[in-house]
Amino acid sequence: MTKTVVIVGALDTKGQEFAYLKALIEQRGLRPLVVDFGVLGAPAFTPDIPREEVVRAGGGELATLASGGHKDAAMQIMARGLAVIVERLYAEGRLDGIVGMGGTGGTSIATTAMRALPVGVPKLMVSTVGGGDVSPYTGTKDITFMPSIVDVAGFNSISRRIYTNAAGAISGMVEMEAPAAQESKPLIAASMFGNTTTCVDHARALLEAHGYEVLVFHATGIGGRTMEGLITDGYFAGSLDITTTELADEVCGGILSAGPDRCLAASRAGIPAVLVPGCVDMANFGNLETVPEKYRGRTLYQWNPNVTLMRTNVEENRRIGEMLARAANAATAPVAIVLPLKGVSMLDSPGGQFWDPEADAACFNAIKANLRPGIPVIEMDANINDPEFAEKCVALLLEMLGAGR
Repeated sequence: MTKTVVIVGALDTKGQEFAYLKALIEQRGLRPLVVDFGVLGAPAFTPDIPREEVVRAGGGELATLASGGHKDAAMQIMARGLAVIVERLYAEGRLDGIVGMGGTGGTSIATTAMRALPVGVPKLMVSTVGGGDVSPYTGTKDITFMPSIVDVAGFNSISRRIYTNAAGAISGMVEMEAPAAQESKPLIAASMFGNTTTCVDHARALLEAHGYEVLVFHATGIGGRTMEGLITDGYFAGSLDITTTELADEVCGGILSAGPDRCLAASRAGIPAVLVPGCVDMANFGNLETVPEKYRGRTLYQWNPNVTLMRTNVEENRRIGEMLARAANAATAPVAIVLPLKGVSMLDSPGGQFWDPEADAACFNAIKANLRPGIPVIEMDANINDPEFAEKCVALLLEMLGAGR
């Protein structure tokens, strides 16, 4: 069966470029399906789904949008309508992949629709902002960005090559068959950092031996948000949140915050969870020169040329502990907190660069002081990376899941 690539864009301003992309995808033996979300003028060629249909799906009228002069409102309606149409096409089996091209406006509209699709569906955005921070556009979805290098405006020696590469990229993603699915296993979400790798690797092996599949997320801000987004979407049977370090970045203004609601998704989703204050001893900044002046006198550790870690202090740890307690208190399913008394990271171990029992105790005490009755807190005389710590966390989670053996 011929697969379908949905092409989304503004055919009033970039019609020639999209016609070229459409032809290249057809040459690969795929079926292009073009959706127009241009507002101001007539399309350069006839799309499969016209802009009028997109506007209606978004709850507006084209005449009003075209004459209203409110670009922001028009973009919101088009983005909303495009998302509705793209979801419908996918549900009908008429979308095997999606590609868009544009500047900031087109990128915003196209990626809003892409975010409505499940993880794993090929998504490609050729964009003038492709070389910058695209996290506002990708959200927690697997959208591939290709920098357009030059504006998506006409043809030249660079743009023609970029459009060709884009056609090849989305075609290749769509044509590539995923490996045959193995036996379905219940999924466990786990969070990890370089400083907790030993712990999480051991825990993963133990859970896999009990018949679970473990998806590990790097706690880099977007990693935590992605994990929690998938928890909210119902992917997971349980959560092993070993590395809650993103709370330290939220408290200290570091670069890897996942927002103030980090750790709440499992509680709200009603799945069993084990919470650990893993790597809350560190907030992340870029290279040494990017560390804010107010922190220059603190204990700093250059993890690599582009990452500087700052040791969190007593007050910051107290606040982190309160946030962890708040997350646990919101749980509607079994939850437990495990505290590693000999350090919450590789650096925070006796004799290590970040070893600070007083700061750790501030976090632990804040958790216990703010936790509602009935939530177990297990204190272990171990570092977070000691084998017995991972084993205890796994045993607790298995017990909650009813799978303890």
